[in-house]
Amino acid sequence: MNIPRSEHPKPQFRRDSWQNLNGVWQFEIDNGRSGLARGLANSTPPLAQQILVPFCPESKLSGLAHTDFMYGLWYKRSIQISAEQLQGRIRLHFGAVDYCCTVYVNGQKAGTHTGGYTSFYFDITALVKEGENTLAVFAEDDTRDPMIPRGKQSEEYFSHDCDYTRTTGIWQTVWLEFLPITHLDSFRIYPDAATGKVTIIAQLCGAAALTVKALYEGRTVGEITSVCSGGSQTLCLPLSERHLWEVGCGRLYDLELTYGDDKVYSYFGLRSVELDDRVCRINGRPVFQRLILDQGFYPDGIYTAPSDAELIADIERAMAMGFNGARLHEKVFEERFLYHADRLGYMVWGEYPNWGLQHTRPEAIYAFLPDWLEELERDFNHPAIVGWCPFNETWDLNAHPQYDPLLRLVYRTTKTADPTRPCIDTSGNYHVETDIFDLHDYRQKPEVFADRYPKDGPITIRFAERQTYGGEPIMISEYGGIGYSPAKEDDLTNRDDLVNENGPVNEAWSYGNAAATEREFIARFKGLTDVLLDHPHIMGLCYTQLTDVEQEQNGLYTYDRRPKVNPAIIHDIMARQAAIEKSFE
Repeated sequence: MNIPRSEHPKPQFRRDSWQNLNGVWQFEIDNGRSGLARGLANSTPPLAQQILVPFCPESKLSGLAHTDFMYGLWYKRSIQISAEQLQGRIRLHFGAVDYCCTVYVNGQKAGTHTGGYTSFYFDITALVKEGENTLAVFAEDDTRDPMIPRGKQSEEYFSHDCDYTRTTGIWQTVWLEFLPITHLDSFRIYPDAATGKVTIIAQLCGAAALTVKALYEGRTVGEITSVCSGGSQTLCLPLSERHLWEVGCGRLYDLELTYGDDKVYSYFGLRSVELDDRVCRINGRPVFQRLILDQGFYPDGIYTAPSDAELIADIERAMAMGFNGARLHEKVFEERFLYHADRLGYMVWGEYPNWGLQHTRPEAIYAFLPDWLEELERDFNHPAIVGWCPFNETWDLNAHPQYDPLLRLVYRTTKTADPTRPCIDTSGNYHVETDIFDLHDYRQKPEVFADRYPKDGPITIRFAERQTYGGEPIMISEYGGIGYSPAKEDDLTNRDDLVNENGPVNEAWSYGNAAATEREFIARFKGLTDVLLDHPHIMGLCYTQLTDVEQEQNGLYTYDRRPKVNPAIIHDIMARQAAIEKSFE
C-alpha cells in the first residue's frame, strides 16, 4: 500500500525500528459520543466509513471532505506485532490529534491526551499480543468551547474573514516505535557557539554506557562515553570543528546517541540567540528579522501538508521573495517543517493557537499551559526557532479584558522552561511582560503608515492606555495584508463573492481596500516595507502573509501556491539593507 506522509515524523529523535501507520483506517462520526457504549473500541463491529490518515476528515485528501461540525470521531485498524518486537517496549505515537484523544488497544484503554497540537505517545507493550491486534482511537472536539484553543479554525459553519476550515481528529502521522528495555527517553541539546561545544542532558531508563558522537558532513568531530545508571545524565562534548548555524545556511551537525542496545539519531546547530536594547543577535551578529506570516493551511490537506516536499517548498517560496524566517501563526507546525527550517537556516517563531480560548478567565491556564509546555519540550532542540510567542492579539471578549496574570504566568513559565530564547507574551496587544515590544499595523497608505514611525521621533504605541513600552526592542510583527487577486486571464478569481471547495463564503477578505492592479500592489508593498526598513530602531518586520487562505486574499502566493507577482521584485524590495543593520557596520 502506498503510505501517505511516509517519512519519519521526528527527525530529531529517530530510531531505525519504527512502523508508519498512516493509510486507510476505518472511520465513523460519533456526534452522540456513544461509541464506547456501542462497542466501537473492540475489533467488531466495523466502523461505517474509511479515511486516509493522517488527513483530517474535513480535507479532500482524507477522502471525505466532511466540513460540518463533528464532536466525536472513531478510527480503527489492525496492527501486526511480532514475537521479537514483544521482547522490548512498544510505543504508539501520534503527531497530533485535535482535541481530546482516547486510545484503545484490543478493547483496553491505553491512555488519554488532551490538546490538539502537540505530539504524544502511549506505551502499549502490556496491551498487545503476538499477531493481529486492534487499535481504536476516539477523538472529541468542540470548536465553540471557550476552554478549547482553536487557532484559525472557524467557529461558524462557513469560513469567514481570517478564520478557515476546521480540523478535527488525527491530522499528523501515527506510528509505532520499538525500543529495548534499557533506552533513551529524551534529551535536550545546549549548543555553545562561542566555544564550539555542545552539552547533552539525557533522560535514561536502565543502566548502560551512554555514548554521544557528533559528525559534520560524515566526519566524526567529537565523541564521549559515560557509564550511567539511569535518570538524568549530563555530557559536555567539545567539537574539533566549529561550523555556525546562520540565517540562510543551517550547517547542521549529525548526532548519534547510543545507550546499551538503543541507538537514536539526531542533529543540532551551533547557534545562540540574544537581544540587546535594539536588535536580535544570532551568534553575536545583529540580524534584521524579515519574517513572513505563515498560517500553515493547504487547499487539499487543510492543517496537513500533502507531502514533505510541500513543507520544503513553502520555505523556499518565502526565501525566494527575500524573507529569512516566519511567524508560524496560530498553529503548532509539525516537526518535519521545523527540520527543514533547521536545514535551510530559516528563522521561525514558535506560536500557539490561542484564539478561541477565553483568556479573560483565570481558569484558562488549565486549557493552555499543559499543551504549551509540551510544545516547548518537543521543539526545544530546533535551532531554527529563535523565539516563542504563546498568545496573539488578546482582544477583549464580550467587553471583558484579558486576565493579565494569565499572560504574565505563561511568559514567566516559558522563560523558566526555556531560558535560551526570547519570548513575546502576546503579539500585537496587550503586552504585560515581554522581551520584545511588537506591534501590528495594517494601515494601507504608506504616507499614513510613515507618520506612526518617524525616523527621528518616538514610535506611536497603539493602545497606550492598555500597554506600557519599557524600552524593549521593537518589531512590527504584522503589517501589510494587502489584498490582491491577479486578472481573470490568469485563471484566478477576482470576485468579491467566492465559492470554495468548502462552500460559499461571504466575500474576498483582506486588510483595507484591495489593490486593483499589480503595479498598485507593488507600489503599496514597497512603500509600507520601506518605512520599516528605513527606521533606525525597528529590529524586524513580519508581512501578512505567505499565501491566500480560502477567502483571505492577501497572500503573496495564491492558495494553490502560484506567485501573484514576480518573486524577484518582492525579493529586491525586502532584502535590501535595513537602517538598523547599517548602524552596526
